[in-house]
Amino acid sequence: MNDKVLVIISSADREKAITGLMYATNSLKLLWMKEVKVVVFGPSQQLSLKDKEIQGYLKELIELGTTPFACKYIADHEGLSKGLSDLGMDVVYVGTIISDHIKRGFIPLVF
Repeated sequence: MNDKVLVIISSADREKAITGLMYATNSLKLLWMKEVKVVVFGPSQQLSLKDKEIQGYLKELIELGTTPFACKYIADHEGLSKGLSDLGMDVVYVGTIISDHIKRGFIPLVF
């Protein structure tokens, strides 16, 4: 049984982003999965800076022991890096992170 999940939040659609963050949070809180990693990627980065509920989920994920990753390329290109970092996210190049986690057996879920 695989018990590692990589939740990739890439949509600018608020409801989709919240659904993915809710799953990631509950997976940690309720021990549905052994390991949960979260990547905030693309349009969802802008949304993360604007939406208080999404920020609440990100904060809770950090409190539960997993720091979300944000895409450095997009963040730098759109001037979001400081804001995302201030939310507690690791702003890094995520292409390698995504690939490495998949190679390590993480199942990607994309919202």
